[in-house]
Amino acid sequence: MSSAGIPFVPVGAEADMDLHLRVNGREADIRVESRETLLDVLRERLHLFGTKKGCDHGQCGACTVLVDDRRVLSCLTLAVQAQDRAVTTVEGMAGHPVGRLVQAAFVAEDGLQCGYCTPGQIVSATACILEGTATSDDAIREAMSGNLCRCGAYPNIVAAIRSAAAGALRP
Repeated sequence: MSSAGIPFVPVGAEADMDLHLRVNGREADIRVESRETLLDVLRERLHLFGTKKGCDHGQCGACTVLVDDRRVLSCLTLAVQAQDRAVTTVEGMAGHPVGRLVQAAFVAEDGLQCGYCTPGQIVSATACILEGTATSDDAIREAMSGNLCRCGAYPNIVAAIRSAAAGALRP
């Protein structure tokens, strides 16, 4: 015990755990340290490099993925929290009915520039539509406020989400 009453865990003594994930429709069984983030597991263990490591503090949104169709910041999510859950990264968006619409709309509306934030923007935009928050430009801006674009493509991103949402609502 430390003087603050917090248990002391020596470096390297983290518990290893077996982890079962469904990532982009595929099953994955891996052994992880209990402290590993979902972002690091996706990138370093499963070699899915579309999810970006931006700020690593949950402030930029570049690492956004869907877990059971709800957006999460994978840099702040422990991999073990995704145990037995469906994880969808930007690589899985082409197989996702709404994600496919969002990707096409981003291209059509020129909703990307340098491309670094684009994976997180596309995943978050998909969640925005699934959540039903893509009801107006102001609502889209609010719902997407956690995703930063240093190039300033915001007007085109909003237009892309508006377009994709309209397509998702068609019968």
